[in-house]
Amino acid sequence: MEEKQFSGILNGAVPGEPVKKDENSRRGNWGNQIEFVLTSVGYAVGLGNVWRFPYLCYRNGGGAFMFPYFIMLVFCGIPLFFLELSFGQFTSLGCLGVWKVSPMFKGVGYGMMVVSTYIGIYYNVVICIAFYYFFMSMTNLLPWTYCNNPWNTPDCAGVVGTPRANATFANVSAVVSGVTEIVNRTKRTSPSEEYWRNYVLNVSDGIGDFGEVRLPILGCLAVSWVVVFLCLIRGVKSSGKVVYFTATFPYVVLTILFIRGITLEGAVSGIKYYLTPQWEKILDAKVWGDAASQIFYSLGCAWGGLITMASYNKFHNNCFRDSIIISVTNCGTSVYAGFVIFSILGFMANHLGVDVSEVADHGPGLAFVAYPEALTLLPISPLWSLLFFFMLILLGLGTQFCLLETLVTAVVDEIGTDWIIKNKTYVTLGVAVIGFLLGVPLTTRAGIYWLLLMDNYAASFSLVVISCIMCICIMYVYGHKKYFKDVEMMLGFPPPVFFRICWRFVSPFIITFILIFTVIQYKPITYNDYVYPSWSLVIGFFMALSSVICIPIYALFKIAVSEGSTFLEVRCVLDKEPLPTLPPGRFPFPHSGTGHSRWRPLHIVRAL
Repeated sequence: MEEKQFSGILNGAVPGEPVKKDENSRRGNWGNQIEFVLTSVGYAVGLGNVWRFPYLCYRNGGGAFMFPYFIMLVFCGIPLFFLELSFGQFTSLGCLGVWKVSPMFKGVGYGMMVVSTYIGIYYNVVICIAFYYFFMSMTNLLPWTYCNNPWNTPDCAGVVGTPRANATFANVSAVVSGVTEIVNRTKRTSPSEEYWRNYVLNVSDGIGDFGEVRLPILGCLAVSWVVVFLCLIRGVKSSGKVVYFTATFPYVVLTILFIRGITLEGAVSGIKYYLTPQWEKILDAKVWGDAASQIFYSLGCAWGGLITMASYNKFHNNCFRDSIIISVTNCGTSVYAGFVIFSILGFMANHLGVDVSEVADHGPGLAFVAYPEALTLLPISPLWSLLFFFMLILLGLGTQFCLLETLVTAVVDEIGTDWIIKNKTYVTLGVAVIGFLLGVPLTTRAGIYWLLLMDNYAASFSLVVISCIMCICIMYVYGHKKYFKDVEMMLGFPPPVFFRICWRFVSPFIITFILIFTVIQYKPITYNDYVYPSWSLVIGFFMALSSVICIPIYALFKIAVSEGSTFLEVRCVLDKEPLPTLPPGRFPFPHSGTGHSRWRPLHIVRAL
């Protein structure tokens, strides 16, 4: 019987176990493995795949950028992804609880929570702006099509002709498809840019000038948080069902936009601009740095989300297979999105008679200025706008679900009482309300300045430091040999040799390279022509350090409260901490190679 059970482990499942039965009755598990894969895909595939990767690709040598990009995926992205999934799955605990393997490094978990908090605050603001554009697209004529609105300036120059005062929607469509008004100015300001800057945001003169709260944006922020809360109201049980739609429908929209894009005149030139290799850039260190950074950040490493999502897996799930599927899907989506973006931008450049580089952009500039402007050139432009912003909303929500669940799971696991577990919904509600309140300043006229400050500092080099320390702790403090045995006990086979080498040597080296590259390439943040004042940059650095500083502070705290007058004595005390009580049936097999029948998952608290 035992042999039959063990053979089932090789396939990532325990034979005879009911599909719907939760293996971990206190915390719960995913309804099935598809829910975990879809949730993880939704977490990894976010807004950056659409508005950052295509821009990086064309800026760093087009098709030539794909070579270092996939090299970094193989040697850094997939190994780190597998490491975090296996870590969370084995312990069945969130980003705080997993550090029972090495109590002194629990500060890494707190650092992950701080990072997830920062990202969750501003990420939902971006989603709420997508909600706003989505609602504003429910009209016969997109409001950023022409320059005859109260918020427009004399510098505004539209890419389509101005309609007659009594024009009907059919007349407007004819104008959009056939008439072009190109104003030859030294500096052209598009209607979409002025709509974004002067109407949606009503941007103030500086980061310190908050001004009033933009009530439409605040309302959309409330809508966004309500949606996130309702989808997580029962934890992974409810979010696991929602992702069947939120993780798959963006691909339907991408495909629709891709088919529409490649049929437009000038689309081929845009795609050529995106993919044409510039092989001389392969030798540029900046290209390799950008590739490594994009892989690292797009997969969501060191945010705590991967550990959290994997902690709800059944113990013998094949997370090795999952890590490869999710990582490759994430990178494939980035490449696919590039075709969608540059086919439309190529059409717009052809329409204006300019080079693609003059209309290409990234970040909010692509999502809320360049691409919306290109959509005004299409017949039935509101339809395409609705699809595009609905896709952005779904991409953002997939990531936001995991960010919120990471924080909630960490709190619930840390307290660990039956009451808090049964009333997890109230914890979710509390975190959502706090997140909404902290996001209110980002809906003011100075909100865009603070959003970009948080994006550039709160989750930049701190993520690299956290990931590097996590990798070193597991491999060299806890011990690589013990961890390899733990993974073998969980999966039924040891980690492949390639991953062992990457975990111990290659991945830490690449992470260090990313950190050095980030420091060398650092430039003070700007927004268009606005230069951030020094005091705001100091705040940015404090945000970046606030997550990293958790690691040494907690380590010193742990040493201070432990018995013993020397470091060696403290270590001996921590080594003798009792093993936690295991849920019945949680680890049905003794540790391989122990020679005795005591069940010891993860050698818990046997390393400092």
